[in-house]
Amino acid sequence: MSTRGRLRVLLGAAPGVGKTYTMLEEGRRLLSEGKDVVVAVVETHGRAATSAMTEGLEILPRRVVSHRGVELTEMDIDATLARNPAVALVDELAHTNAPGSRNEKRWQDVHELLDAGIDVISTVNIQHIESLNDVVEKITRVPQRETIPDRILREADQVEVIDLAPQALRDRLASGVVYPAERIDAALSNYFRLGNLTALRELALLWLADEVDQALKSYRNEHGIDSQWEARERVVVALTGGPEGETLLRRGARIAARSAGGELIAVHVTSQDGLRTSSPTALAAQRSLVDKLGGTYHQVIGDDIPHSLVEFARSLNATQLVIGVSRRSRLSAALTGPGIGATVIRESGDIDVHIVTHSAAGGRLALPRSGGALTMKRRIAGMILALIGGPALTWLLATFRSPESITSDVLSYQLLVVIVALVGGIWPALFAAVLSGLTLDFFFIEPFYTVTIDDPLHLLALTLYVTIAVLVSFIVDRAARQTRVARRAAAESELIQTIAGSVLRGQNAIEALVERTREAFALAGVRLREGDTVLVTSGEPLADGRYSTVPVSKRTVLELHGPDLPAREQRLLTVVAAQIAVALEHRQLTETASGIAPLAASDKIRTALLSALSHDLRRPLAAATAAVSGLQAAGDSLTPADMAELVTTAGESLTTLSVLVTDLLDVSRLQAGVLAILPTHVDAADVIVPALDELGLGPDELELDLNPEIPLVSADPGLLQRVVVNLLANATRHSPDDSKVRITTSSLDDIVEIRVIDHGPGIPPDRIDDVFVPFQRLGDTDNTSGLGLGLALSKGFVEGMGGTLTPEDTPGGGLTMVVALPTHNSTTAQPEDTPS
Repeated sequence: MSTRGRLRVLLGAAPGVGKTYTMLEEGRRLLSEGKDVVVAVVETHGRAATSAMTEGLEILPRRVVSHRGVELTEMDIDATLARNPAVALVDELAHTNAPGSRNEKRWQDVHELLDAGIDVISTVNIQHIESLNDVVEKITRVPQRETIPDRILREADQVEVIDLAPQALRDRLASGVVYPAERIDAALSNYFRLGNLTALRELALLWLADEVDQALKSYRNEHGIDSQWEARERVVVALTGGPEGETLLRRGARIAARSAGGELIAVHVTSQDGLRTSSPTALAAQRSLVDKLGGTYHQVIGDDIPHSLVEFARSLNATQLVIGVSRRSRLSAALTGPGIGATVIRESGDIDVHIVTHSAAGGRLALPRSGGALTMKRRIAGMILALIGGPALTWLLATFRSPESITSDVLSYQLLVVIVALVGGIWPALFAAVLSGLTLDFFFIEPFYTVTIDDPLHLLALTLYVTIAVLVSFIVDRAARQTRVARRAAAESELIQTIAGSVLRGQNAIEALVERTREAFALAGVRLREGDTVLVTSGEPLADGRYSTVPVSKRTVLELHGPDLPAREQRLLTVVAAQIAVALEHRQLTETASGIAPLAASDKIRTALLSALSHDLRRPLAAATAAVSGLQAAGDSLTPADMAELVTTAGESLTTLSVLVTDLLDVSRLQAGVLAILPTHVDAADVIVPALDELGLGPDELELDLNPEIPLVSADPGLLQRVVVNLLANATRHSPDDSKVRITTSSLDDIVEIRVIDHGPGIPPDRIDDVFVPFQRLGDTDNTSGLGLGLALSKGFVEGMGGTLTPEDTPGGGLTMVVALPTHNSTTAQPEDTPS
């Protein structure tokens, strides 16, 4: 029994990337190594380089099939099986065979070859994969009827992408390597758009990456490999249904975005008994956020949440795990043991674990109050503990009192003082120390039930006891105070950092600063006022006379509604006020700069206009003056031919002057925003034909390729005709004498394109932007040249009608000007009328 052959598929993002060429090149390499290689079928599509690669390879003759009077050629599967080569080259794996063939699809023919033990090298494009067919159609707007089941590619022994950068493919297409000249323009403007090619390339690379990932997972399972292989970042975010979920997801998305190909995966673990509850509304909102962030959502059932979470992450070969900090209190944690976070960290192994605090989920920063080491609640709790714990301890110790128990009694009261100090700070601890000292003397030191002490050693011991209690209370209180100071310093640092960032971010800095001030200082309302004008308000409205003020600048104050702030917070508030002043100054400078920019542009145009007028208007004016003067001076002495020449020169010069003045008026109206645009439904052909008549262009100078099926466009007929006239005049002026200007029309989605194509010198890449600047020309001018306003006016007219004017390189050399206009039924096809 023969061994089944191996299938190798060359996958491309689009036609022309070099799949067939690479297949033939590989066949030649194998042949040089002594392998028996035949070409079972190849489609060169008339490409010379591809045809050249078949030289030296054995090409099997095709089978001729007659269908409805048309002879079709297909791969001869029987001849290939009879030849029984080691390797068969089979082009276009997704091809549909002619009716009457043994198999409907070429991939079925390939399976027969593989079953016969023949290795096959084949080609296919990404648009032919069944699962991606609808996605490709949405991208390209071109349906693909020939598809191949995904399993055929997944079962292949080797799939490799023949990759080519989109722009490189367009350059290859423009140079005539892929399609003949008559198909190049249509291909570049439709299927082979840069955006289409980029999206198709991404699809091909992602499909292959997914296949590689599946192969890697299968390999690890087959070989029992449990350790993590960090081929790419996979970030798993654990969701509990709590309010911190959105923050965890966004943190996970940022981590995934740090590396190319990072993947975001959200998971919610549900217990089997259903006792652990979560908010369905919150989970639904977080699931929607996962979709917006480009991730995937999963739900896992398991009683042991940490174990289930880690196992899920391991099953996906995750590299990062993001969880929220436990919501349990310290007491609850002490009673119930380590939480989910600690268990996940212990079991995670090679997976990095990120624990995000809930304060991040809240999105607010409140500065800790510095008025005391501990809060009032803590001090009250400490006092209550001293009042209740002291008598309770006294009753317990008195019940079991003995002459030898005095040491344990003293240590018991010492422990009580330490506990009170930890809870309530120095003052409750001092109270507990004095109270317990008196209690010791009254109940446990002879003579009992008096406050007198007979033995001096007992007095020393009691004094030392009270001193130790005071020192412990002081240390605990100081530690609490330093903790609060450090916490507040961190909060102040974060506040200042946020303020500085808000200023650097620019536009909304002032609003952000005012809002941040209200949140940070726990104020009810904050208002920024300049004179009698309120610039920004945050929080509750401020009642007159019920607020304090902080000066920001000479005329600007910050008004605060809320509790009085202590001196330390007021000092921090001055920093905030200074940053607000900087932000205000930044805004004023920006507004000033934006106001100066149009003036500078106008001044630049004015300078260019004066320069152009001195050069361009002088020549036609001088020519007209000279011609008229010649006619007047010579009188009847001129021959009819000389007189006609002078009259013609005067007429041409005056016509040029008229055009120049009209263009100057139009560009002035464009810049002033008072050009009247009256859009209506226009057939592009109804505008192009009058433009040809105006320029007097005939078949010897122009080639028309107008699509009669394109929809009507929304445009001003008069302005659109001016645009076409300008573009055609520019194209004919720069085209060689032996080359025709070509004008075509096409449509895609809700856009109609008019292309004016010439084969002249073109425009250098570094001068592309200059052609649309008023009073700019490439090269010198003659008596009939304008001020360099033609393309500037055309661009202004087209954009005023809601379209675009874009220059492109003509395949083979030259310039193509593309006028793109919305169709009449497009939602974007209604430009705003500019008042005249």
